[in-house]
This record gives sequence, structure tokens and C-alpha cells, in this order.
Amino acid sequence: MYNIHLFLFSPFIFILQKCFLEMNPDMAPNVVTSTITCETTVPNPPVKKPYKRRIVWRNVILFVYLHLAALYGLYLMFFSAKLATVAFAILSYQIAALGITAGAHRLWSHRSYKAKYPLQILLAFFNSVSFQNSIYEWARDHRLHHKYSETNADPHNATRGFFFSHIGWLLCKKHPDIREKGKGIDMSDLKANPVVMFQHRHYLKVMPICCFIIPTLIPMYLWDESFVNSWFVATMFRYCFSLNMTWLVNSAAHMWGNRPYDKTINPAENFLVAIGASGEGWHNYHHVFPWDYKAAELGDYKMNFTTAFIDFMAKIGQAYDCKTVPDNVIKSRIQRTGTLASAPVKKNPEEEVHPWGWGDETVSEEDTKIAETIYKNE
Repeated sequence: MYNIHLFLFSPFIFILQKCFLEMNPDMAPNVVTSTITCETTVPNPPVKKPYKRRIVWRNVILFVYLHLAALYGLYLMFFSAKLATVAFAILSYQIAALGITAGAHRLWSHRSYKAKYPLQILLAFFNSVSFQNSIYEWARDHRLHHKYSETNADPHNATRGFFFSHIGWLLCKKHPDIREKGKGIDMSDLKANPVVMFQHRHYLKVMPICCFIIPTLIPMYLWDESFVNSWFVATMFRYCFSLNMTWLVNSAAHMWGNRPYDKTINPAENFLVAIGASGEGWHNYHHVFPWDYKAAELGDYKMNFTTAFIDFMAKIGQAYDCKTVPDNVIKSRIQRTGTLASAPVKKNPEEEVHPWGWGDETVSEEDTKIAETIYKNE
């Protein structure tokens, strides 16, 4: 039995860092030196090579191992692990989820609210538990996703199918359009943020400790859980479940559900995803109003735990300047492009550029004026 556990555990540790580096090639352009010539002839424009999908086999191995380990963890949850370990796995999942939903997503990607440094540090720790790339990289890709949604420049373009938008985008090299369009995404606000950049610089040191080592050691030392149960339940199952809940926002919430706010776009209202992803499933609304800190029209805490967390942090003075959209503006949008619209024209996503959130240059002056701010920092 020991040999089986060793077989399941050791390959993951061996390839973890290499896979991470392969998953996240830098978008920054290479610096190439050149010489100036007096040539007057105009060169022919470069011909774009047709895109050819290239599979990253190391990532395939990583995710196959992860899901097999998670299935084994699920078995151990019912037949071996202590109740405290199961409860800890659920708590760890919620911590990791908030690191994405309240942190990388609503705070740093969309700038839908502001946070004081203690809350930023807490969310950066939560984000490191989630292991879904550093805050900087996650926000960069997510801003790109909103700005060029459902095009080749969208990292998880849902028009390429459920599997690709769910996990396939992490198993192959990025489309050249992602690298090209990614250079134009404004990241100056995050480059100036000391919390974000500290985590980004030290991510490969901080992330393994937060995501794998601490969650494995806590059950072992606090209530004498076995290493096998700690690793496969509190760490592997929790991590795999957390990833899939986030991925469902990219896949299921871009395919299935109603579209009351804009019938011309793919993102939809999916309450099952909202439950699993702590309130991130109200996706039709979110893509129409990406700067709303609730990421939904209603502040229903049962279906949007992230909003409850931000509201609590606002009440104790850690979150402030939360942006939201007035009811009359929402109703007007429903009448114009949503369920009350007569026949909204379906647009070509290749010709559309959308704002990624508050502060994007493509946010209209009208939207800037109508947005409401609550929990103002006095």
C-alpha cells in the first residue's frame, strides 16, 4: 500500500514547478536589438502562419494525476479520513475560492472595489492557496478575456467548445492572438501595487507552501490525521474541486442559462455555477457590467457568498468604494438588449472590444457617470 501512495504522490511533486512554468509563458515581448539602415524599399507585411494547436504534454500528465488523486481523495473522504479533515478541506476550498472571487477577480481584475492593505494581504494569501497563477497573471488573462471575449484572443474562448474553455486551454500552447493582444492590456495599476507584485515575484516559493504544504501538515499535526488522508483529501481533492468550480465559470456559464441583460453575447446566468463558485455564475450580468462589485444584479448572499464577504469587510472598514449599477440603468439595458428587447442584433465578437472593468479606457463616459459607489471611504 505504501508503494501505491508513493507512486501517486511523487510524480506530482517532480513535475509541479516545470508544469507551472510551461502553463504560464510570459506575454511580455522579447527585446531584440536591431540596426538602422537606409533601405528605402518597403518590405512586404509579414504573413501570419496558420495557427496549429500544440499540446503541452507535461500539463496533460499533471492534470491526469491531479484528477486521479482527487478521485482517490473522494474515496478516502467517505471511508478513511476523519470528519475534521473533511471539514478542513471544505474550509480550505472556501478560502481558496475567496482568493479568486473577492481577490484576483473582483478586486484586482475589475477594480470593482478597493481594499486596505490588511485585506489585500489576506486575499493574496487566499489566492496563493488557490494556485491558479499569481494575481498579476490571473488578472492579465481575465482582462484579456473580457476585452476580447469569445475570440482567439480570449484565453478560454468558449466558442471552441466546452472541453477547451473548461480545461483544454491549459493543455495546449496559447493562440498567437493572446500574446499579441495581451501586450495592449493596461496593467499599470497592478504593477504599482506592492502586495500584488510581491506575490508575483515570489509566487513559486509562496504558492507550494500555501497550497500544498500547510494544508497537508495541519490535519497531521493538529488532529493526528495520516499523511495519506491529509494529502489526498485536504490537498488534492480540495485543489482539484476548486479548479473545476472556477473552470465552470469559463465553460458552463458561457454556454447554458438565460440571458436577461444582453441576448447578443454568450455569457449566461447559471445558478448552479453561482452556488459552486461562490457567486460567480451570474455571468450575463457580469459581462454587461463588469465593474459591479456584486458581479450580479441582486445581493443575495445565499447565491453570492463573495458579496457577503466583501460587505462584511466593508462594515469593518477594510473594503470601500464598492461600485454598483442603479436599478433604472439595469432596466434600461434589459429593454435595449435583453429579454424585453424586440430583436437585438447579434454582433460579431471579432469586431467588438469590451471594457474589462473600472478604469479601462473603453468604459464610456456615460457608464462612468451612472455608476454608484457605496461604502465610501470618508
